[in-house]
Amino acid sequence: MHDLVIRGGRVVDGTGGPSAIADVAVDDGRVVAVGTVAESGKREIDAAGKVVCPGFVDIHTHYDAQLLWDTTGSPSVQHGVTTVVGGNCGFSIAPLGPGDDDYIQAMMAVVEGIPREALVGGGPWSWSSFGDYLERVDVGLSVNAGFLVGHSTVRRMVMGDRATWDEATPEQIEAMAGIVEESLAGGALGLSSSLGEGHLDGDHRPVPSSSASFPEFVALAAALRGHQGTTLEFIPTIGPIPDERVELMADMSLAADRPLNWNLLGSLASEEIWEQQLRASDVAAAKGAHVVALALPDMMRMRSNTLLPGLPGWREVVARDAAGRRAAAADPVTRAELRAGAEKVASRAIGVLTDFSMMEVADADSDWVGWSLGDIARERGTDVIDVLIDVVLPDDLTLYVVLPSLTPSLGRSDEGWAARVAVWKDPRVMLGGSDAGAHLDLMCHANYPTRVLGEVVRDRGLLTVEEAVEMMTDRPARHYGLRERGRVEVGWHADLVVFDPETVASEPAELVEDLPGGGGRLVAGSLGVDHVLVAGVEVVTDGTTTTARPGRVLRSGQDTATVSLADVRR
Repeated sequence: MHDLVIRGGRVVDGTGGPSAIADVAVDDGRVVAVGTVAESGKREIDAAGKVVCPGFVDIHTHYDAQLLWDTTGSPSVQHGVTTVVGGNCGFSIAPLGPGDDDYIQAMMAVVEGIPREALVGGGPWSWSSFGDYLERVDVGLSVNAGFLVGHSTVRRMVMGDRATWDEATPEQIEAMAGIVEESLAGGALGLSSSLGEGHLDGDHRPVPSSSASFPEFVALAAALRGHQGTTLEFIPTIGPIPDERVELMADMSLAADRPLNWNLLGSLASEEIWEQQLRASDVAAAKGAHVVALALPDMMRMRSNTLLPGLPGWREVVARDAAGRRAAAADPVTRAELRAGAEKVASRAIGVLTDFSMMEVADADSDWVGWSLGDIARERGTDVIDVLIDVVLPDDLTLYVVLPSLTPSLGRSDEGWAARVAVWKDPRVMLGGSDAGAHLDLMCHANYPTRVLGEVVRDRGLLTVEEAVEMMTDRPARHYGLRERGRVEVGWHADLVVFDPETVASEPAELVEDLPGGGGRLVAGSLGVDHVLVAGVEVVTDGTTTTARPGRVLRSGQDTATVSLADVRR
């Protein structure tokens, strides 16, 4: 008798190949049969009419601190994510030198939007080495989690306060490379770094990696060569990538003999910019390197409760009570002043940042939650300024500023979505960029798998379910060299999702106050996600987490195989 048999589902195996109706049998956390399974299971799941696929792999998260107090990895796990990678952007919370915990906590609070109270309240930061940190986290998780070692963290450890402004000496670079190697030996999956503008530490100075010389980046990348199952992650800039940074990414890939994944493609950018950004892959390929861009597979939604007071002539009205706001909206003179102020902002030449039609209602208790102001205007037969005055103002609703991460000039039109999906299919691009675990009260993109499956696959028909699943499972798993994960295949880990293709979707994100210290974060529930299993054990049932914690920390070499440049070129 098998431990588990999932009966009669449409198995989408993650390879991109055709799906088929089949049973899936699981024993000891591994898939042991895919096809017709005659033997019964200790537990059976009826998956008729449902899709059975690998668990989704999110390679860009910042769950490093959250997993210390939230062992579920929410809300990612509710959306079918079974493997996460943290420590991105050059920001890991290990290793720690004496007294560095205060600096790293302050930096993470500013640059990644994680409240300091949550970082401190999640338990003592008592580790020193990267291996110590992994032992601390590996106490039973819903998901599998691996972590990169961050350049800024390592630079701070070696250089102290001077890390934020001084160029490292050869001796200091050698010391940093030694710490990177020690971290990799302790299980780090690779190295992350950043030259992203606007990344500031707790003192509002540029983060340490911003002051690194190009030879320093290359030297730290070279430290990966002697360690199996390691990789590179990097932020080259925001916007067009300068030629010298395009060359730098190729040089880092060559020095490490590993692929380099950079983010974020087309973030707040025009089509011309992301076309220029993708050139980095071509330059790297010409040099024998491998560079791949990360693209957010959704609109970027940033929560703002300061939008209305910032409109000309609105601050005093917004400050009134509900009755006063309604009276203002009904008064012809005040209404005309409010309209003039909103139209003034809407006319500014800053594109989607002031496109009211794309903004969405964020308040979970509103009848309009999740609706764009443009859709509300069409439903009510009016324009978006009237929606601001008649719907948003009276209840002082919070809005999401919605920014297309690619093709912003095409907005959320059918043409825009088709153009974005065409970019996702480009071999120089990988899907991800959720930033889950960071910017907690600003945005929530941990839900991208269900958004892709619901809106892009079912509603718009722009991807087949086979294509979408491959993009979110096998592709990132193979990039990281994850051993026997990312596919429904005999002998592989039974990290599986069973979902209803007719109903799968994300609920609107809502603010919940469950952080250590009482802070709030945005969390989105899932719809149509019937079962999520890690190592064959159910961690989510009908969108709700269970008490099971079969996930574990993934360590380089042990849980990952080396993906060399020769492997990529095959």
